[in-house]
Amino acid sequence: MSKLNVEQVKRESAGLRGPLATDLASSDAFLSEAGKVLIKFHGSYEQSDRDRRSAREYAFMVRSKLPGGQLSAAQYLAHDAIAATHGNGTLRVTTRQGIQFHGVIKGELRETIRAINHSMATTFGACGDVVRNVMCCPAHAGDAERDRIQRLALELSRATLPRTRAYHQIWLDGEPLVDDGDEAEPLYGETYLPRKFKTGIALAGDNCVDIFTHDAGFIALFDANGRLQGFNVLAGGGMGLTHNKEETFARLADLVGFVAPDRVLETLIAIVGVHRDFGDRTNRKRARLKYVLHEWGLERFRAELSARLSFNLLPPRPLPAFEARDHMGWEAHGDGQWSLGLPIESGRIADRAEHRTRAGLRTILERTGASVRLTPQQNVLLVGIADRDRASVEHALREHGMRTIDRITPVERLALACPALPTCGLALTEAERVLPAIRADVDAALADAGLPGEAVSVRVTGCPNGCARPYVAELALVGRTGNRYLIYAGGNREGTRLAQPLFDLVPVTELRTRLGPLFVRYRHERTSGESFGDFCHRVGVTTLAGEVVS
Repeated sequence: MSKLNVEQVKRESAGLRGPLATDLASSDAFLSEAGKVLIKFHGSYEQSDRDRRSAREYAFMVRSKLPGGQLSAAQYLAHDAIAATHGNGTLRVTTRQGIQFHGVIKGELRETIRAINHSMATTFGACGDVVRNVMCCPAHAGDAERDRIQRLALELSRATLPRTRAYHQIWLDGEPLVDDGDEAEPLYGETYLPRKFKTGIALAGDNCVDIFTHDAGFIALFDANGRLQGFNVLAGGGMGLTHNKEETFARLADLVGFVAPDRVLETLIAIVGVHRDFGDRTNRKRARLKYVLHEWGLERFRAELSARLSFNLLPPRPLPAFEARDHMGWEAHGDGQWSLGLPIESGRIADRAEHRTRAGLRTILERTGASVRLTPQQNVLLVGIADRDRASVEHALREHGMRTIDRITPVERLALACPALPTCGLALTEAERVLPAIRADVDAALADAGLPGEAVSVRVTGCPNGCARPYVAELALVGRTGNRYLIYAGGNREGTRLAQPLFDLVPVTELRTRLGPLFVRYRHERTSGESFGDFCHRVGVTTLAGEVVS
């Protein structure tokens, strides 16, 4: 389908309905072309198993939209049951704090989405040209002021849901959860947004959400007494690009201004409005808000945004230096309760021969009733474990062979990957399935260079769209073709700097050889406490690429 036709499909969809009801009733295993566009708004993508492409086996990915990655124990267990009943037996934590099910057949789509809704979650708006899942630091807050931040993620998500009742009519037999009788879309209009829109909330000093990679971001600032002062506002970040098209690029968001806590929703609505009105609707590869910021400049954008607000946008306030905390391991709440962060490789919650992670999580939640928060690093944070239950939880971890931070390397702890093959239709190479081998090669190359156990953030994506946020990593592999990757270096763990291209078309089997000389130079020339990403940035990625020869 042409780019222009996507706009036509949205305009003629009668509020995101289009042919979906007819498509679902059809005996075909696939959707119509218009249906493929519209089902994304409802939280699903049509996919096929590319390992068996000749068989044309169609299945669907279904994604839960979970603001701030927050679920109760009951909600998580409901998702676990759905994975067994309708999916491929796994749950996948996304890098945007959602849950994906893979392998859902068309005949079970309605039951899957209905079951998610019965758990009081939704898939609506998890994909498509709308405000997608609102991310937020998942750590246990511990005080009322920080609790407000996680509630804000829910508020922003609810306020930016499309108003059409199509979702409830198609998937819930015409029984809307909330029916205000009005389907007008004051935020989105009849053609919704030019492309997807990503929003995040970070705490000053903790950039676990990679706040500069979002279309709109809000950084919470607190005074010396821990009271919420307000939010620095960012706009214009984004990761996706297209190989060999210089007009597309990754970009970090700009600091736009500062707003009081009660002005965040109005500010987000105004930023979305700028994207809606000025985003490119003729070229979807350049339809993100970042290109508006790039072409306009910050001052013009700030002026347009200010004209849409009912209050004066203040200058941004100074920020403390960021860290990127992953919130892993045990952490005391101070009230006889604990949080436990568990690393999940590539976010894939599954039962393997050696690691029965899915069964282990189910056991722990059934015993403790802890709440679940999914992290932007594709991990699971269990919140509210009573002191008396710690021994039982530790036993379950051992019994099920679950990964914990003391049993993995620093490289393993920091690694991210997108699903890529075999399900993603955009993937050019492997990502999730090859990540264990890539991690092992990076660890081996570090050990060869005399740096065993060194921490380096590694991110792998099967295409340049950047779902695992590779362009801010210290070391990233972005799929090019076959088993070859474009390697980036020089980002940082704090998520405040873009990586740069280092080597192109590198076979994954040559990764250890390519990285070896680079790590040796890093060992000999780094300054005290200098990370690998900072070293590459200081020396210059172009310089390193020219001097380090495979």
